[in-house]
Amino acid sequence: MRQLDRTIKQMLQQYAVPQINLIGHSAGGWISRIYLGEKPYTIHGDVLEDVGLWNAHPCVHTLITLGTPHVSVERWTRKNLDFVKIHYPGAFHPQVRYVCAAGKAIFGKPALKTWLAYKSYELTVGKGETWGDGITPVEAALLDGAENLVLEGVWHSPRSPGKWYGSPEVLSAWIGYLR
Repeated sequence: MRQLDRTIKQMLQQYAVPQINLIGHSAGGWISRIYLGEKPYTIHGDVLEDVGLWNAHPCVHTLITLGTPHVSVERWTRKNLDFVKIHYPGAFHPQVRYVCAAGKAIFGKPALKTWLAYKSYELTVGKGETWGDGITPVEAALLDGAENLVLEGVWHSPRSPGKWYGSPEVLSAWIGYLR
């Protein structure tokens, strides 16, 4: 959050603009949602309430999340995502444009080649047999009130066997939302 805050403030100053567009991949999406909100994110005890690492929604025009799990049933991640879900449900700030992209590349099954996807989906939404990007299931990457995109054949990581959110042929599916 500190790096995000420094970077955004630097961009606002450097380009003398009142707002920026913010793109978050994976956990970067829900961290960005926390950063937009007013409530201090102090649930881990490592940040004081008055450090000012939130309440950034006035300076963000569009938030695009790519393969971001917006929900989780896994113990550690759930604590963070429940904070976001409780305090900022869905596309919470009406003046911010929320765009969520979910990759649909692999169906999770308890088999050798699909085991990682299956277990990751199971930890995220409680069931492994569903579609997703190999890490984040489609249903977890979509957000109520957002402009939701399901991108066929898109994987979570650039190290995946196929195209991912940052591949040139996939960029065209979501980059236009930054205008």
